[in-house]
Amino acid sequence: MPISRRSTEVRTPGKVAIVNITGPVRDALTAAGLREGLAFVSVPHTTCGLCVNEDEEGLKQDLVRVASSLLEPLERESPFLHDRIDDNARAHLTAVLLGHYVTVPVNDGDLALGTWQSLFLIEMDGPRRRRVDMFFVA
Repeated sequence: MPISRRSTEVRTPGKVAIVNITGPVRDALTAAGLREGLAFVSVPHTTCGLCVNEDEEGLKQDLVRVASSLLEPLERESPFLHDRIDDNARAHLTAVLLGHYVTVPVNDGDLALGTWQSLFLIEMDGPRRRRVDMFFVA
């Protein structure tokens, strides 16, 4: 089973941000030459995650809002212990809920995404430079 690996760097613009990475993943898929198989996309970071969803401005703003406030009730009850080290426990915990990878089928040389689906990196502790790793498997 042949595997092709590619990586790309993504710069995130803010503390919490949604970045559409569909284009760079498609470019890497084209360079890999895979026609049928799977695209496994991963981030080697503990304060951001990946998801598949719609690239609609209102929804992206809603995602930022949810990602920013998801753990506020717990944090109000008692401060997160990790914040004693570097004040980003919420980013770490939210990233756990988001997950660090997505797998997308590849059909006829393209990502088999639905009409409204895009791939997103969700930043929780930016702005930063993030690496996105892609593995294409036939």
